[in-house]
Amino acid sequence: MTKIIDASLLSKMIISGANNLSNNRELVDALNVFPVPDGDTGTNMSLTFINAAKSVESMDITDVTEVINAVAKATLRGARGNSGVILSQIFRGISKNIESTDGICAEELKKALRGGCDTAYRAVMKPTEGTILTVIRAGAETAEAYDGEDAFELLEKVCLGMADALKQTQEMLPQLKQAGVVDAGGQGLLFIFEGFLAAVNGEGISLADSSFASSVNKPAQSSINTEDIKFAYCTEFIINKYDAKKSADKMRAAIEPKGDCMIVIDEDDIVKVHIHTNHPGYVLEQAVKLGEMVNIKIENMREQHTDILNGASAKEEAKPLAEHRETAVVSVANGDGLISIFTELGVTNIIHGGQTMNPSTEDILNAIEEANADNVFILPNNKNIVLAAQQAAEIAECNAIVIESKTIPQGICAMMEFSPTASPEENAENMTDALSNVTSGNVTYAVKDTEMDGIEIHEGDYIGVSGGHIVSDDKDLATATIELVKEIADEDSEIITLYFGEGETEETAQAIADAIEESFPDADILVANGGQSVYYYIVAVE
Repeated sequence: MTKIIDASLLSKMIISGANNLSNNRELVDALNVFPVPDGDTGTNMSLTFINAAKSVESMDITDVTEVINAVAKATLRGARGNSGVILSQIFRGISKNIESTDGICAEELKKALRGGCDTAYRAVMKPTEGTILTVIRAGAETAEAYDGEDAFELLEKVCLGMADALKQTQEMLPQLKQAGVVDAGGQGLLFIFEGFLAAVNGEGISLADSSFASSVNKPAQSSINTEDIKFAYCTEFIINKYDAKKSADKMRAAIEPKGDCMIVIDEDDIVKVHIHTNHPGYVLEQAVKLGEMVNIKIENMREQHTDILNGASAKEEAKPLAEHRETAVVSVANGDGLISIFTELGVTNIIHGGQTMNPSTEDILNAIEEANADNVFILPNNKNIVLAAQQAAEIAECNAIVIESKTIPQGICAMMEFSPTASPEENAENMTDALSNVTSGNVTYAVKDTEMDGIEIHEGDYIGVSGGHIVSDDKDLATATIELVKEIADEDSEIITLYFGEGETEETAQAIADAIEESFPDADILVANGGQSVYYYIVAVE
């Protein structure tokens, strides 16, 4: 009997695939080639696809096209990082090639996989083999080679073809072979499809850690007797940790006696907090010791008891739109110092995020809408946010223009060329040209032992990174920073700026600047407080 994938089974597949990836996201994160604390491919892909699972869980299943279209829409708006954007494009292409309402047969599944592959390749300006693109292409080609009529059997063969291609990614990209890993995005995609196959075989995969999935949406409120509310303020926020390795246990213990209905989800560098308390100020004071807080929401439950009694996650009140203007700029940044710099340069809306905290397409789209302008420039300031920014710009109703800044210094240089009175075309040209005026570098720490770019690196070393290469490594932070500058600056360099991050002081930064001046006496050496996480220093050379 010919087997097809009906709407009910497709929903189970989506949920199983999302669960399988979520259960294995740390493994995918660990496949990061660079030994730096930004291996977030698994987390980004999982957060992206959990949105798909949530969308089908909450809908009345009617036909296949409604299910797959909901998946495409959810992944498009929830996409985080380049891997998440490419994943969303795969399912966008799949959705456009499924027309049957009753069920997906083998022939339609072939067509859908080819559509997903082609759409993903078109979404990337310079497609690179040995990545997630190779894996989806292998899946499409395996499907096209199948001459049977059983969609279940076809999916099994697709998974085998993807697995073989994933192994080959190590041979396609030297950096993968050197690090002894396969491509992280490709592995994430395979986990999703293996989850699909498990559901098809009647063994759908359950979520091992429900707290991670629940962190995508607001935690459900506890049912409250409004006649006798002991703790009046429903307090929610997200903490972007200063140190991803630091546990939230101390903060949890400090705030627990101050309320009830407490939920603290500690997930790597992000902590999601919900508590009912009479002392929200105390709770925030404890939280700020752990990291930078965003999405703070405090509601008086005595006044807003109706929504809470319903047990629903109330939507955050829409932020008031800015006064309508002709041109605005939104920028991604984290750290009080960097946020202040961008604001002073004329950025109208800040999207909190950056390394290890990639905002979603919807986060960026919301910032564009809040800017309330005819023309909105977007500064991603990180190579892993560019695709999400471009995707948001395509959806936006205004004229949204992405300036492809891949580092914070590039974003700052672009803003120095921005003029609110210039035409959109002039600003786009001037801001884009400014990106090439600066060379950027970052200093962070190694999260594992490895050898890269001819440098033997040990876990815990301080490393300088520039242009996708590790250019310095030392047990001493100052030495690693100075060596980074020596690698990216030369005798023609005019300005060298050190943006020091959280945990560093202006005194230590100035001492490093003084040492740099000895090697570059003709350059102006500047020090600025960035307050950024992950990187001890961001270096700009102009």
